[in-house]
Amino acid sequence: QVQLVESGGGLVQPGGPLRLSCVYSGVIFSFNRMGWYRQAPGKERELVAHISYYGATNYVESVKGRFTISRDNAKKSVHLQMNSLKTEDTAIYYCNVVAAGPSAYWGQGTQVTVSS
Repeated sequence: QVQLVESGGGLVQPGGPLRLSCVYSGVIFSFNRMGWYRQAPGKERELVAHISYYGATNYVESVKGRFTISRDNAKKSVHLQMNSLKTEDTAIYYCNVVAAGPSAYWGQGTQVTVSS
C-alpha cells in the first residue's frame, strides 16, 4: 500500500520562507514524476511544480524564481523550498507522484498560510 506523508506546512509572514517535504512508502515504479499541487479556498487545484526522476523541473509561472523543487530518489522524497511567500500562496499543498501505468498517488495535504 502506497502512502504519501507531507510535512512542513504552517503559518508564515509575507516574504518569509517555508519548506515542504513529502516521503512515500510502499512500492511505486522508480522512474516517476513527483510534484506539488495546491488548492486555495474557492479555487481549483493547480500544479505548483513537478520534477522528473532525473531532475527535470517545471513550475507554474506565479512561483518561478521563488520556489524550488528537489527530490531524493534514495529516500523516496520530494521537497519544495518556498521563499518570498505571498498571501496568494495560501493554500493546502498536496504531494503527488505519477508513475507508469499510469498511476497517481496523493498525500493528505498540508496547510500553508501566509499572513501578517
